[in-house]
Amino acid sequence: MTKRDYYEVLGVEKSADGTQIKKAYRKIAMKYHPDKNPGDSQAEDMFKEAAEAYEVLSDDDKRARYDRFGHAGVNGHGGFGGGGRTMEDIFEDFGDIFGSGSAFGSFFGGGQPGGGPRSRGTRGSNLRIKVALTLEEIADGVTKKIKVKKQVKCSTCHGSGAKDSGSISTCGTCGGNGVVRQVRSTFLGQMQTTTTCPNCHGTGEIIKDKCSTCKGSGTEYGNETVEIKIPAGVEEGMQLSLRGKGNAGSQGGAAGDLLVLIQEKEHDILTRDGNQIIYELYLNFADAALGTSAEVPTLKNKVKIKIPEGTQSGKIFRLKGKGLPSVQGYQKGDQLIHVNVWTPKSLNKNEREVLEQLRDMENFNPTPGKSDKGFFEKMKDYFSGQN
Repeated sequence: MTKRDYYEVLGVEKSADGTQIKKAYRKIAMKYHPDKNPGDSQAEDMFKEAAEAYEVLSDDDKRARYDRFGHAGVNGHGGFGGGGRTMEDIFEDFGDIFGSGSAFGSFFGGGQPGGGPRSRGTRGSNLRIKVALTLEEIADGVTKKIKVKKQVKCSTCHGSGAKDSGSISTCGTCGGNGVVRQVRSTFLGQMQTTTTCPNCHGTGEIIKDKCSTCKGSGTEYGNETVEIKIPAGVEEGMQLSLRGKGNAGSQGGAAGDLLVLIQEKEHDILTRDGNQIIYELYLNFADAALGTSAEVPTLKNKVKIKIPEGTQSGKIFRLKGKGLPSVQGYQKGDQLIHVNVWTPKSLNKNEREVLEQLRDMENFNPTPGKSDKGFFEKMKDYFSGQN
C-alpha cells in the first residue's frame, strides 16, 4: 500500500513550523486514540500513521531528508517502516505532546486553542516536471537550470490582486483572521470549533477594486528559470521536491512546490543494476584460452584488466568502488565485468579446417569440475565478497 504524504496525514502545509505540526498531531491523535476507539482497527491505523508522520516532521534532519527525497529519504530512519516503534513507544510521546500531567492534559478543559491569523490568499498548486540524466551525471550529482512555464506573481499588482493598496480592506466578519470561531458546551466540557470565514473565504481581506491585468487572482502565466541541484545516486522514478517553486498562490498566497521526477537515459555500453554498473565484455576464443589484457570503460575513464589463461564464458570480474553511490551517501557500488566468449557465426574454409583439427583433441572437450561454477554460484560469490 502506498504511503500518504506526511503533510497530508497531519493536514498541514509544507511551510508549517514545529508548533503547528505538534498541534495538528495532537488533534489527530486525540481523535483516533485507542482509548477513545476501543476495538477499532481503522482508528488505530490512523493513530499510528499520524505518529509516524509526527516522528519525521518534528525532527529537523528527518524532515529535511523527507522534503527532498520523500519516503525514500527516511526509510529505516524513522516511522514504522524501519524504526521498530510500537504502540507503547507512541504513548510515551504523549507526555511531550499533551503536557506532563494526564495524557489528555487540558485538551477538554475549555482552554483556548492556539492559532493566529490565517495567511492571506490561497496556496498555489504543485508542478511536476521530468528531468532525464545520464549515468555519468547520476554518479557525481549535477545542477540543472530549467525554464519552467507556470503561474507567477502578477507583474502589475505584484500578487495582491488589487488595483492599489487602497482597494484592500480588512474583512469585517472575521476581523482579518480568515476564520470564525464558535464555542459550544459538550458533556466533555467546552469545545471550540474553527471554520473558514464565509465572507473573505479565508483571506482575511476584501478586495474592492481588482487588478485589471490578473482580474484579482494575483497571478499570470509566465516563465521562471529554476536551478535544480540533483544529488549523486538518484534512481529512475525518484521524486525531488523544491519548496515554493511551483505555481504562485492567488492574492499573495504561498507558492506550491516543484516536483522533479528523475528519469535515466540509456547508456550506450553500461547498464545499471541498483548501485552496481555492469559491462558485457566479449572475448574471442583464443584470448579466453591463452589469456590477455582488456581495456574496460567505466563511468570515469577506461581501465585495463588482466584476463587469466583459461577464462570461461560467464566469468565475472569486479572493479571495487567503480559503481554508483547511494543517494543517502552510505556506500558505493562496484562495476561488474561479465565475460562472454564469442562464437563466430560464420567460418571460411581455413578457419573451419583449423577448428576441425581442434574438435577431437582431448584438451578441447568440456570437463567442468567443481571450480567451474555456474552463473548463479558466481553471483553468490560476488555478493559474499569471494569473487
